[in-house]
Amino acid sequence: MPEAAAALPWRRELGVRGTLAVAVALGALAALGQVPFALPPALLLGLAGATVLLRRATGARQAAWIGWAFGVGYFALALHWIVEPFLIDPPRHGWMAPFALLFSAFGFSLFWAAAFAGAGVVRPARRPLALVLTLTAGEGVRSVVLGGFPWALIAYGWSETPAIHAAALVGPHGLTLLTLLAAVGLAQALRRKWMPALASALPLAAVAAAGWWLAQAPLVDDTRDPIVRLVQPNAPQQDKWDPERARVFFERQVEFTAAGEPPDLVVWPETAIPWWLDQAGPALERASVAARGATLVLGAQRAEEQLAFNSLVVVDADGRQVEVYDKHHLVPFGEYIPLGGLGRWLGLRSFAAQDGYGFSAGPGARLLDLGPLGRPLPLICYEAIFPQEVAGAPERPDWLLQVTNDAWFGTFSGPYQHLAQARFRAVEQGLPMIRVANTGVSAVIDARGRVLRSLPLGRAGYIDAALPAAAPPTLYARTGNLPVLVVLLLGAAAFTTFRNRD
Repeated sequence: MPEAAAALPWRRELGVRGTLAVAVALGALAALGQVPFALPPALLLGLAGATVLLRRATGARQAAWIGWAFGVGYFALALHWIVEPFLIDPPRHGWMAPFALLFSAFGFSLFWAAAFAGAGVVRPARRPLALVLTLTAGEGVRSVVLGGFPWALIAYGWSETPAIHAAALVGPHGLTLLTLLAAVGLAQALRRKWMPALASALPLAAVAAAGWWLAQAPLVDDTRDPIVRLVQPNAPQQDKWDPERARVFFERQVEFTAAGEPPDLVVWPETAIPWWLDQAGPALERASVAARGATLVLGAQRAEEQLAFNSLVVVDADGRQVEVYDKHHLVPFGEYIPLGGLGRWLGLRSFAAQDGYGFSAGPGARLLDLGPLGRPLPLICYEAIFPQEVAGAPERPDWLLQVTNDAWFGTFSGPYQHLAQARFRAVEQGLPMIRVANTGVSAVIDARGRVLRSLPLGRAGYIDAALPAAAPPTLYARTGNLPVLVVLLLGAAAFTTFRNRD
C-alpha cells in the first residue's frame, strides 16, 4: 500500500496538529521513565507509541516533525529542572527561566527530529527498526556534539531496576538501542504480532539478565578497607556566597570533620570554601587540624594569572596542598559563556563562578595519587554525566571520586537524575564511587552501582563508610562503544541494501 494511502485514516482522525499533540504527549509519557518518576513501562509505552506515529507518517519530512514534537515532550519534562538556576535570584534571572526550558527542549529535540527523518526515508513497515538505529545514533551524537549533553539518555530509564547492570556489558548507548528494540516489540505486541514482539524484547531481557547475573559475583578485597568521611554542609545556593552565611557553612564542615574517630580520608563537596585558594591558607590549616591526620579533599576556586578554575584540592596532614585538579569539562552558560567576548558585550554572566565571568578549562582527565587510598579519578559535578570522561582516563583508576554542588538543580528531579547517572558510571566501569554533594545526595556507591550509604537531599551531616572494592574491568570498560558502533554500521548497510532493492 502506498505510504500516503496508509496514512489517510490517521490523517482524518488526528490532523497535523493533533498528530503533533499526540507526539508531545507520548514524549512526556516516555520521560516518566527518568527518576524521580522511574516508570520504565511508561518509557516503553511512549517509545512504542512514537513508532506507531512514525509508521503512519507520509514521508521523511512529516517523520521529522513527529520526532521533534516527541522530543519536545520528552525533554520538557525530563529537563524541567533546568529552570532552577534562574530562580536562585528571581529578580535578576527569573525572566530567563522559561526561555531556558524552551531552548533546551526545542534544541535537543532536533537530534530526535533528524533520527525520525532518517527512519522516515524507508518503507513504513521497516521504519520502527530503522528508528532503533537512527535514534541510538542521535543520542550518541547528542552526547558529544558541541561538548555534549548526555543528560536523560533513554537508557537511564532503567536506573532503578536490575536492568541497569546491562550497562556493564553494552554501556548506556547499547542499553538505549536495546530499549528502543524492546519498544518496537511492545508496539508489535499491541498489534498481536507475538513472534516479532518476542524477538524484539528478548535481546534486552537477555543482556539485562546476564548483567544482573554477573553482578552477583562477590567483590573480594584482601586489604583493609580505608574509612572515608563524606561531609555534606547543606548550603543553599542563594546563601552560599553570602559572607556571613558562607562562614557558617565552613564552620559546619570543620565541625563534621572533627567529629568522632578520625577516618583515613575526608571529602568536602565542590566549591566547599568561600575563599579563593591562594587566600585560603588559614582555612586549610584549620580544616587539616580538624581532620587529625586524615587526608582532606575539597572543592575550591582558584586563580592563575587572569584565569579562574573550578578545582579539587588534596590537602595533607600538615595543611599543604599536595595535588590540584582543574575541572576540564565545563558547563556552558553555567561555568563559562560560549563566545565569551560577545557574552561580556551582551552582559551575560555565568552562574557558578564567583566573579560571574566564568572558569577556564583544565588540561584534562588525570588520576590523583592518594597513597594507601589508591588512585581515584576526580570528577567535578557535570563531568560525571559523560561516560567518555571515565572511559577516557589515562589509566584505569582504583575508584571514582565525584564532588558536586547540586543545589543548582532544585529539590525534585535534577539531583536524583545526577545521582542516577553517577551510578551508571560505576556500573559501566566496575568501579566504586565516593560522591559528595553540597546539599545532597552524597553517597557511597559500590562497583555494581548500588548505594551502600547516603545522606539525603537537604540535610547537613556526615557519614563514615569503608571504601568499597573494585570489580574486574567490565566488558564495556574493555570495548567501549565499539560494539554499538559496529551494530549501527551493519544496520545502516542492511537498510541501504534493502532500500536499493525496493
